[in-house]
Amino acid sequence: MKIIAMIPARYKASRFPAKLMQDLGGKPVITRTYEATVSTNLFDDVIVVTDSDIIYNEIVGIGGKAVMSKKEHECGSDRIAEAIEFMDIDIVVNVQGDEPFTEVESLQKLIDVFKTDNEKAIDLASLMVHITDEDEIKNPNTVKVIVDQQNFALYFSRSPIPYPRDKEISVKYYKHKGVYAFRKDALMDFYRLPMLSLEASEKIECIRYLEYGKRIKMVETHVQGVEIDTPEDLERAKKLWK
Repeated sequence: MKIIAMIPARYKASRFPAKLMQDLGGKPVITRTYEATVSTNLFDDVIVVTDSDIIYNEIVGIGGKAVMSKKEHECGSDRIAEAIEFMDIDIVVNVQGDEPFTEVESLQKLIDVFKTDNEKAIDLASLMVHITDEDEIKNPNTVKVIVDQQNFALYFSRSPIPYPRDKEISVKYYKHKGVYAFRKDALMDFYRLPMLSLEASEKIECIRYLEYGKRIKMVETHVQGVEIDTPEDLERAKKLWK
């Protein structure tokens, strides 16, 4: 089974432009993410796929691997799909470029999902982490996920799900961490299928898989880390890095 990691890296992020080139402990965020992914030693290859000459030159300049997107893309999954279309691989792991604290344990759990899926019933796997902070639960920048008894995703939303109408019912809230592992065929299906209304409304790409009947296995991790979506996130990341 050939497993690679792809790191989609868009320069002009809507909420925090050029965030991937911001300094984190003396190196750009994207470089920290790339080096952390390589250092896991879990992958046959690690490649940054980007629309930016600046990011491309940064990764190549440190001896890393990078490719340029040929088209404009709405999301990271589309960017990765274009890059891997003609690659001979089985599983591709999407590591978000703004997650420099990506670590071995969580990625290993995702890979293990496919190593034990003999029936090939799982199309993709992703990470979730239990959250209890009320502000985070309500924050639309935090994508929440609800799952069934076997931890297959039922839905993702920027709204608090489940909605706590009955305050006496104890429920857990899970934050979706933007790290995915795909079977190549599932990712290529995603690339070729049009966006539908739920994904367009929420602006959450993995909803497309659910809308087309794909099965997403969620894996709980206890590593929170910091996803750098805003300047405030970057400041938190700097403190954590120290």
